[in-house]
Amino acid sequence: MKERSSVIFGNGISAKDLRKAEKSKSKFIRRFGDDSDRDYPVAIQKNKYIGDPLGVRNVLVGDPMQNAHYDKDLEMSAEDWDQRRGIIVGNIRMGFGHYRISMAIASAANYMGYVPYWMDLNSYRETTCTKVISAQNDLYSLGSRLSKNPLFNRFVWEPMNYEGFRALSYNSSDQKNAELMAPVFKNIPKDIPLIGTHVWPAQAAVHAGMKYVVNAIPDNWPMALHLSEGSVHTVQCHNAYMGYRILNGMNGDRVCEPMPQDSLIYTGHYIDHELTENIEDDCSARKLRHENDKPMRFLLTIGGAGAQKEIFAAIIRYLLPRIRSGKAVLFVNVGDYRTVWDDLLREIPEMKTLSTEHMGNWDDTRKFSERILDPEENIVGIHGFWHSNIFEAVYCTNLLMRGCDVLVTKPSELAFYPVPKLFIRRVGKHEMWGAIHSAEIGDGTLECRDIPHTLQMIDVFLNTSLLDEMCDNIVMNKKSGIYNGAYKVVETAAKLKNM
Repeated sequence: MKERSSVIFGNGISAKDLRKAEKSKSKFIRRFGDDSDRDYPVAIQKNKYIGDPLGVRNVLVGDPMQNAHYDKDLEMSAEDWDQRRGIIVGNIRMGFGHYRISMAIASAANYMGYVPYWMDLNSYRETTCTKVISAQNDLYSLGSRLSKNPLFNRFVWEPMNYEGFRALSYNSSDQKNAELMAPVFKNIPKDIPLIGTHVWPAQAAVHAGMKYVVNAIPDNWPMALHLSEGSVHTVQCHNAYMGYRILNGMNGDRVCEPMPQDSLIYTGHYIDHELTENIEDDCSARKLRHENDKPMRFLLTIGGAGAQKEIFAAIIRYLLPRIRSGKAVLFVNVGDYRTVWDDLLREIPEMKTLSTEHMGNWDDTRKFSERILDPEENIVGIHGFWHSNIFEAVYCTNLLMRGCDVLVTKPSELAFYPVPKLFIRRVGKHEMWGAIHSAEIGDGTLECRDIPHTLQMIDVFLNTSLLDEMCDNIVMNKKSGIYNGAYKVVETAAKLKNM
């Protein structure tokens, strides 16, 4: 295993920061052990939830019963690797974002004739790898919740997410910790390309000797956090490309050694094939609904951290009279957090009589997503969605996206999707660059950092031609190839192996 913590793209790490990286790894070993000598078996199993639509197969490492995605009702195989057309999508669950990007990559790979294997490093419960990732995920979730406190957000959370993760020294510690994640790759075929939709799977794969690794960077704010030297890095925006090319600001005021040209590729946005393929039809339908004075459909995606709950509650209250009068419709996806929906009903009891619940019934959700594409259907009221399974919880938004008019979201991974967007307040300062990029290419608003500006923007959508303008921009952006990133990432991985 090559040591990758002391020098990063030709930039030396100080002895002090290297000791800090070593200390971080040692702390995790004391807490979770070191399983470098373990020989974990590997099995393949069709993904019960996105196996049919996206062709996804789960990679199960270790004891199947200890795998979060194991299904006792489905067959497993220890020899189900497609050596010729297989591509591994390496990911972790940290919120919904990295799963959503993974689904986009898998969708593109499936469409292009490849076989996507889903390797979630946060699902192998008996391994040190998963224990280390889960501990860090828990810490990040705690920070997200605490960010509701203005002082914590200003002095701790935003600086960490903006400048702390930006430093090469942070990458040094991550690289050292990723050494503990490499054992899960011991029995993975080394010549199958891997696309990491979080940096840890990419780093771990490189440490483990995987030959063809692509690191799909999610954000538009360049941070050393996302570096995985030894892989090919892809970015969605030209701003990110320029920042990563020179490792801008990642070593204080010092000029860094730049990334080699062949280590960094601009691809465009990572978008599912099903969404990209239907952009023109979906935008045309949005404009036609607007022209015919149909209710405007707002899709709210709500996570479980609760950092923005008061914003969503204010939006719902503001839209209630407009929903009653037939001016608006509301789709609310609470993911796999049923308590968020129940809390909203308690806090806004007027929702109850207007709401139709689509709770835990995937067939019902799919049928509704097809109904809203039918121009003859009269969709009214509030529709709430919850699914206990993470795949359904995430993919629900993708299904509803095609038939909605405006997606209301924080400017995270959804900032790059080809649908008109209203951006509410970020959770972490790095996210603001997603809204800036979206506003510049015309498919989303500026970031509305408080409730009054959010409600103002709702009125602008309802009472002006902004929706039509965004739809026209989305169609134009597609012609420019802006939404082709998932295809290009898969193409990059395939070319590394000359597939």
